[in-house]
Amino acid sequence: MIPYIEQTVWQLGPIPIQVWGFFVALGILVGLWTSGRRAEKLGLDRKHIYDAGTWIILAALIGARIVHIVFYDGATYVQDPLEIFRVWNGGFSIIGGFIGAVIVAWLYFKKHGLDVWKYADATIYGLPIGLGIGRIGCFLIHDHPGTATDFMMGMQYPDGTFRHDHGLYLSINGFILAIIFAVMARKKQPVGMFLAVFGLWYGIVRFFLDFYRIADTTYLGLTPAQYAAAVMAIGGGWGIWKISVGRAKIQRHNT
Repeated sequence: MIPYIEQTVWQLGPIPIQVWGFFVALGILVGLWTSGRRAEKLGLDRKHIYDAGTWIILAALIGARIVHIVFYDGATYVQDPLEIFRVWNGGFSIIGGFIGAVIVAWLYFKKHGLDVWKYADATIYGLPIGLGIGRIGCFLIHDHPGTATDFMMGMQYPDGTFRHDHGLYLSINGFILAIIFAVMARKKQPVGMFLAVFGLWYGIVRFFLDFYRIADTTYLGLTPAQYAAAVMAIGGGWGIWKISVGRAKIQRHNT
């Protein structure tokens, strides 16, 4: 079993540092830097990755907030509309973040006349490591407690119950996918492959992990994130198939 460690605020002298925010910010910085390096290796302008990243982060935060308010905890915000602006109390949906990020990334790359798929592939490359780091914050504040379990990775919560910890699992998932991406990057990959692999992998993992969460709003037995994850997985699987078929046709043509 994994020991229960809770860290919500670190004191740096007189300055309080929110642990969750610290790891999210660190994840964003490391993720952007990783994407920038990937872009440079592909002969792309890393400045566009950083510039787009600024807008993508803003859009992701707004999208994450909107989806949480609309689909997860609407009653709270109807009773107290000002709670919408109290972002330090939490309340973000990463799926909403993905939606906002995708829309703004596409608009940015199109506006600047860039190859959308090449730049999107470079941008997505740094996302897994960013998620892995960012989710450490979720793990340390335990904002996503899971169902009771006797699994070896269960964690004993203060009430004595051993539970799955969703933040821990998603952090581990991010680091695993980052390693997979690093291995993939050793060989030249078709444009769009990193996007497709991310969609398939993250979609499948998130879909099944949400069955082990508690207290989430569900619609017909599934959380909003599970519906979005299913779309991601299907889209990613289709993308991998489409890319593989195209590559096979090129190989046959060259032989």
